[in-house]
Amino acid sequence: MSFGTLWSLVESTSECDSPQISLSACDRLVRLEAILAQALDFHEEPSDYASHNYHSFPAKFPPQLPRIFIEQLTAPGETVLDPMVGSGTTLVEAALLGRFGVGADIDPLARLLCAVKTRPLDYQQALRVGHQVLSRAHEFAASQPDSIHDLLVERFGIETADFIDYWFPADSQVELFALANQIGLVQELPVRQFLTLTFSATVIGKTPGITRARDLSHTRPHRVKAVVPKSPLVEFKRRLDRNVAGLKRSRFRGQTSIIACDAQQLPLANDSIDLAVTSPPYAANAIDYMRAHKFSLVWFGHPLPALSAKRGEYIGGEATRDFEFVAMPDGPARMVERIARADAKKGRVLHRYLSEMSGVLDELRRVLKPGRSAVLVVGSSSMRGIDTQTPECLGEIAQAAGFTLAGIATRRLDRNRRLMPARQQGESDSQIEQRMFEEFVIGLFKPERETNE
Repeated sequence: MSFGTLWSLVESTSECDSPQISLSACDRLVRLEAILAQALDFHEEPSDYASHNYHSFPAKFPPQLPRIFIEQLTAPGETVLDPMVGSGTTLVEAALLGRFGVGADIDPLARLLCAVKTRPLDYQQALRVGHQVLSRAHEFAASQPDSIHDLLVERFGIETADFIDYWFPADSQVELFALANQIGLVQELPVRQFLTLTFSATVIGKTPGITRARDLSHTRPHRVKAVVPKSPLVEFKRRLDRNVAGLKRSRFRGQTSIIACDAQQLPLANDSIDLAVTSPPYAANAIDYMRAHKFSLVWFGHPLPALSAKRGEYIGGEATRDFEFVAMPDGPARMVERIARADAKKGRVLHRYLSEMSGVLDELRRVLKPGRSAVLVVGSSSMRGIDTQTPECLGEIAQAAGFTLAGIATRRLDRNRRLMPARQQGESDSQIEQRMFEEFVIGLFKPERETNE
């Protein structure tokens, strides 16, 4: 879908076809404040229904979290935005509830994941084609020579082939190449993408065997020399059955559009969005998505150098050379100065993160309709033992951008269910490890009249 078509579609959905919720702006603000006052932990609630369990993804929030805001603050047919779509939880809930979902991300795996998770598909067709792919992959793998390195170099280039050699056992390489090759031959795009995602979920698992990587699903891969090998073909079959079961029970009532863009530059019309719910990344690549995502993306033609370069574009990155920093309000400026006194480099990293989030908040204010809300689910970080007070900083930046701060709620994380990076030996100063037992829900409200009028 082109940007122009998306622009028109959002305008049409939000202005013409949407039933209007019979609430005043004041009512919506009161509802937002009331939701933030509730318990938002959802520890006992199921999180694996519909398509939510297609693929592991670090730091996913429970589906009940976006659901409560979508149900209470929008009506069926209205438009819900997630500008940093990640695993697609917000858009899955929007589609299940009959809303039009718009998602954006620069991460190619996140976009694929969200597209597949929100798309209706004939589960019988997906299962039938999946079994055909498996059968042909078995035949293809049996015909390959013992050494597959030359074939990998020919297909992917030397740097990517060397990466695969380092991280994947030889037997896994043959079967994964066979699978990726056969999936690439599937003609129907929706089915091919469903099987591509199933392949990715097979690779980025919670235990080693297909790869030599430990903690791959936590985005912190560490090479394990001795692994108990697992057959990718066997594991793909298991994951295929699991994902088809999720597909079978998914009942989507709304449409979804996914775009490849930076959350600071959304190709959306002014005043076109009814609600935004998103979970921004941590600062300083504390959760380094691309370190894990490239393990599956390389098999489908994404060059390793391009993926490594993409990592530097993520919000919260560590590179600060030639970066255009934004002037901060008083509170965030003092926090940047405090971190900089302890560590000048980390001070610049925090300033970059807050500058980028300032751009995101400006865009959210622009695209939201007056009298509508944005909800940010964020974690704080510790830099040199100092809490960066991320939610308070973002709340103050949002107010400077023209939002009303409805409140900041705290929710306790269930570490057994919320997939977070595991502590490694010697990492007692890990910035995310020190603040990973709670996160914060920031409620923002766009007034009907701009505050600077």
